[in-house]
Amino acid sequence: MAHIKPLPASTTPELAETFRHFEDILGFVPNSLLTMQRRPAIVRAFGELTAAVMDPKGSVDPGFKRLLAHFSSRAAGCQYCQAHSLIAAGISGVSNEKVAALWDYQTSDLYSEAERVALDFALAAGAVPNEVDEGLMKRLRAHWSDEQIVELLGAICLYGFLNRWNDSMATDLEAAPRKLGDELLSKGGWDGGRHVQGKR
Repeated sequence: MAHIKPLPASTTPELAETFRHFEDILGFVPNSLLTMQRRPAIVRAFGELTAAVMDPKGSVDPGFKRLLAHFSSRAAGCQYCQAHSLIAAGISGVSNEKVAALWDYQTSDLYSEAERVALDFALAAGAVPNEVDEGLMKRLRAHWSDEQIVELLGAICLYGFLNRWNDSMATDLEAAPRKLGDELLSKGGWDGGRHVQGKR
């Protein structure tokens, strides 16, 4: 059970538009935001940051940014965010085949070399202590512009906030991401961790 229970979405009517935005991203309002709404300004600010980071008018595909979020969450160990990011990737247009091949991203033909190095970057940036070094940045710059690197890191850092939030709160995992985790991520050791009752 979560350390602080989520409140019903109707608790804070002024957040209805922000909650609708996250329903578009995930298909539901996440328990993280339902808990966070005790401070509505934080929810609004997080919604604005999410919109800016995942802006479809940017130079990096929003669906790929969700894969970056998955890899950085994997490095950070947040099982809630690992599952959520893949739900969002699918809704953002990443194919089921590409999501299913994420364990083999280094060798799968579904991933380009540019994507492989960006996902390596996400793993390194999500690690504690941070593992981004000059060699990795040189590889990254061979495929991505400085503007794109800022976008890549924006997605990684957005989920850095969520990783800390959800692991600290032991946020309960909703049904859809739990199902995806059980079907796809469990072969890599994912079990929902502290986000599933009975596994605190």
